[in-house]
Amino acid sequence: MTGTPPAVTVSLVTRMLREAFEGPPGPWTYFTDTSPGTGAFGTIDGLSVAQASQQGGPGHTTIAGHINHLSASLALSTRGLRGESTSRDRGGSWTVAAVDDAGWAALRARLRREYESLRVAVETRAVWDEDALGVALGAIAHAAYHLGAIRQRLAPRDDDDS
Repeated sequence: MTGTPPAVTVSLVTRMLREAFEGPPGPWTYFTDTSPGTGAFGTIDGLSVAQASQQGGPGHTTIAGHINHLSASLALSTRGLRGESTSRDRGGSWTVAAVDDAGWAALRARLRREYESLRVAVETRAVWDEDALGVALGAIAHAAYHLGAIRQRLAPRDDDDS
């Protein structure tokens, strides 16, 4: 009995990561809608500092906080795929709330860097065991969760339904 070839694993994981961050890969998707700009980058790139810093949702977090937390998580996943030790204490990644123009630009740039680093770690991994696949799938699920939380925060509200 043989397992899934590493090239197939890399292809699927990379496609899902791209969908979460860059947006839908074509006329179909795994978990986002097919509209342009539905990935994390398209969702946050047009946001103002005020939108990024507005508290809401459970815990009164901000979109900037979600982006900081997601960036820290991506960095942990990259280290995990590289075989480096990681900490599962992510509480410190929620320290960002309000940002200014420079801080918001820096957070968006960090998210892109951490995403690119993880994508390279996925694309260059030769052996996919249960631990590595768990790290990669966990990163995708975590990114999809935060993408959904951010997009819900930005969804237009129908005042007649309140």
